[in-house]
Amino acid sequence: MVRQVKGRSRLSFVAAAALLLSAAQVSAQAGPRVRIITDAGTIVVVLEPAKAPITVANFLRYVDEHRYDGGAFYRAVTLRNQLPSAQQPQIEVIQGGIDADTLKRLQSIPHETNDRSGIRHTDGVISMARGAPGSASSEFFIVIGEQPALDFGGKRNPDGQGFAAFGRVIKGMNVVRRIQQMPSASQPPQRMTNPVRIRKVVRAP
Repeated sequence: MVRQVKGRSRLSFVAAAALLLSAAQVSAQAGPRVRIITDAGTIVVVLEPAKAPITVANFLRYVDEHRYDGGAFYRAVTLRNQLPSAQQPQIEVIQGGIDADTLKRLQSIPHETNDRSGIRHTDGVISMARGAPGSASSEFFIVIGEQPALDFGGKRNPDGQGFAAFGRVIKGMNVVRRIQQMPSASQPPQRMTNPVRIRKVVRAP
């Protein structure tokens, strides 16, 4: 009986150790987290460097060099302020970054298509704004709802290359939705009447 209890204890210890090791491995594999602290509240995102290494590295450089501090969320795209759906697929996003402060802008980066990264534009995903492929640099947007028109093969951008998604919101989607509902222009470029200041963007523990 004593031997059996000891055996069970030994097995329980091994199982517990395996669980702790597994948790540590998951934690090590989890991407970096970033806090976007705004006048409307804080948004926390987790990045996915294993899936979108170039885009994540670029974003983190802006964060680590404090280039986003003092920027803004300045564009709110809703179902009320877009071109008719017959002309352009409808989306819902908020867009932010350094805005007009071009002195903070770094060189543009290669376009990482989301058919390769596997990060679809679903609710809370953070992605890079761009014109032509390879023109993304500083500006980013956060998706509200399911937005397949922003994926590779989607028609929101006529070139069909989609946008480079690189992480997702894990806290603060209520802040994202609050910003989206603030007054903005009734047609493109959907500039917000009062942009929401980004106080600072920092890595989170």
